[in-house]
Formats: sequence, C-alpha cells, structure tokens
Amino acid sequence: MPIRVLLADDNALFREGMASLLGRCADVQVIGQAKDAAEAVRKTTLIRPDVVLMDLSMPLGGGVEATKRILEERPEQAICMLTVSEQESDLYATIRAGARGYLVKTVVLEDLCQSLHILAEGGSVVTPHLAARLLDEFAKLAQTQREGPSEAEKLTAREREVLELVARGASNKEIANRLVIAENTVKVHLRNILDKLQLRNRQQAAAFAVQEGLVREVRVDESLV
Repeated sequence: MPIRVLLADDNALFREGMASLLGRCADVQVIGQAKDAAEAVRKTTLIRPDVVLMDLSMPLGGGVEATKRILEERPEQAICMLTVSEQESDLYATIRAGARGYLVKTVVLEDLCQSLHILAEGGSVVTPHLAARLLDEFAKLAQTQREGPSEAEKLTAREREVLELVARGASNKEIANRLVIAENTVKVHLRNILDKLQLRNRQQAAAFAVQEGLVREVRVDESLV
C-alpha cells in the first residue's frame, strides 16, 4: 500500500510543485491538499492520511495549532512540519504540540521520501542540525515532568526494552522485528510507557531514556543531512 500524504500549505504553487515531486517517490501518493490550518484539520479527519506534511505559517491558526487540533481527534496521526523556519522556538513548539517531524524546505527529494517512510512506520524525523538542540530541550522537559529516578521503576522489563529502542530511533516495525513481537503490541507498550511516565510522545520518551541513563546515545540518521 502506498504512503498516503496530505499537503497543507497556503502557497498553492508550492503545494502543486510538491505534489508533482512526491509523485516521483516510490510508494507515496498525495491524496489531498489544504490551503490553511482549518482545512488541514478538516481534511485530515475526513481522509485519514498516513502522514500530514504541514507548513508552520498558515492562515486560520497556523501549523502548530492545527497539529494540536488534529491530535485531539487522531492521537496516532503522523504529522511533520515542512517549513523555512530554523528557529529553535518553532521547533520546540512543534514537537510540544505532538508532531513527529520537523524538516526545513531545503530538504532534498530523496531524503523527504525516506522521511515519509520513517513517519508512516511510526518513527520520527528532524533536520539533523536541529536534532541536538531538540534532545537538550526535551531532556530538560523530562526533568520537570518526573518526580525522580524512581519513575523508571514503573516500567516492566519489556517496556524498558521498547523505550531503549525508541530512544535509538527505531520505528515500531523495527522494534517489533527486534523483539519478535507484533507491531500492535509495540504500540500498546509505547502507550503504556507514555501513560506511566506522563509523557506525550516518542521524543519526550527518548529524552527521558537519556536522562535516566537507560541509553547513552540517540541515533541521528545521517542520511538526512
């Protein structure tokens, strides 16, 4: 099955050009377009794409607000900001809202296609030179969200294994293959981890794992440089 993508950007020329370019990607199909935040929310709910590529600055709410509204209805929806902004504040706001990706519009087509596959499989993507800043931010955020080192003791042995693989950048499919369990079981473990640790998404879970010393390093996909 192709990866079904919704493009949300207020620039019609950019949307059409991006749709044409993504047509060159194997297993990627653009199934809809949205010209503003409100339309992005409505169309995502209606057509249920695998991935939403969202501009940061749009009329009627903007990309961050649209992300929050979408995830209220579809918590597992993969959303990636595709923007010209390299400001840390925009990056942090995007990930806090629950998006799983942040790419600048200078990304080359091959890397964008690869990113869509990662997102569709449950992974996360961030423009590499911004990844270190993101990790630092969520390490601080994880520190404020937990009472102390005993928080990690809430996790079962299997949940710790899943958390370590999440922190190393593995997708749900990769985790399932590594642990020889069903992909749906991985999703259940991940939801339990987030609930127990009072975290919102994979990025915060990865930051928690680093902060707790459960994993020494987080993988950054150098092919996306």
